[in-house]
Amino acid sequence: MENNEACVSINSAADIVTARQKGRALALELGFDGSDLTLIATAISEVARNIVNHAKSGEIVVSPMNHSNKRGILVVARDEGPGIKDIAKAMQYGYSTNKGLGVGLPGAKWLMDEFDIESKVGKGTTVTMKKWLH
Repeated sequence: MENNEACVSINSAADIVTARQKGRALALELGFDGSDLTLIATAISEVARNIVNHAKSGEIVVSPMNHSNKRGILVVARDEGPGIKDIAKAMQYGYSTNKGLGVGLPGAKWLMDEFDIESKVGKGTTVTMKKWLH
């Protein structure tokens, strides 16, 4: 398996669908199945929707990961938007800045095995998520 990383520019709702499809396709190729495919696609949708709603544009990169004897998928969502002032608050279920369901970031974290977020106000946000094959 070669480096079949996929990068999707996120500028609109249509790009959310594209990112979700590319992530799902790569996950399938890596051996994920059933509910894991749905979890990965949903997590990608959540972080992509955040980019569209808050930063207006950004990118999502999905790539295969190998770590000792584990394989998985790596999802990195990057934007140069306004950033998140209070990450702890943004990570609470039910917290929403624009009347959404508020499951975005905490939902994505719950769906994936590993989740990391870095944000600088005025500079943007990077979310890194990993899901391992079990």
